Amino acid sequence: MSKLSLIGVSEIQTMIIEMRGQRVILDSDLARLYQVPTRRLMEQVKRNIKRFPSDFMFQLIKEEWHFLKSQIATSERIPEKKRKLPYVFTRNGANMVCTVLKSSIAVQRSIQIMRAFSALEEAMSKRKRMLARSPDVLRKLSTHSRAIMHLFQKDKVKTKEIGKIRKIINEMIKLLQEMVAESL
Repeated sequence: MSKLSLIGVSEIQTMIIEMRGQRVILDSDLARLYQVPTRRLMEQVKRNIKRFPSDFMFQLIKEEWHFLKSQIATSERIPEKKRKLPYVFTRNGANMVCTVLKSSIAVQRSIQIMRAFSALEEAMSKRKRMLARSPDVLRKLSTHSRAIMHLFQKDKVKTKEIGKIRKIINEMIKLLQEMVAESL
């Protein structure tokens, strides 16, 4: 089994972080994925700096780097003696690194990285849609539960009202099932 296949899309997703409102990946993580030293990766980037505008790559400031170090639990992801503040690459920047490294490993890994970014963006979009819909669903469920409570507060529940209750309960179940299905 090659070294390349040992890292999957889900593991790459864990390397993607949010900084300055963008999803990015650390230079050291990108170097690990492309199987080159971070120093070599950054040499190639700097030789081709015109390919890396500020929306493809940026350098962290001290406060961001200290905060990030405190958040990352695994020590292997944080080089012990990092003299310079690290760079981070956006989705486009990570893909552009592939073009400057020019290796078969870089091409294959770039595909995995793009899939990881896409999967993460899709999951975030799905979550936003579900959260946006939640107030509507909760309002409907609340209305339905009040209607059921109102029907049961009467002294005698008529057969006709039992049919209404069943209909309301079935609609509530359907709403809950839709919420669960959307969250998967």
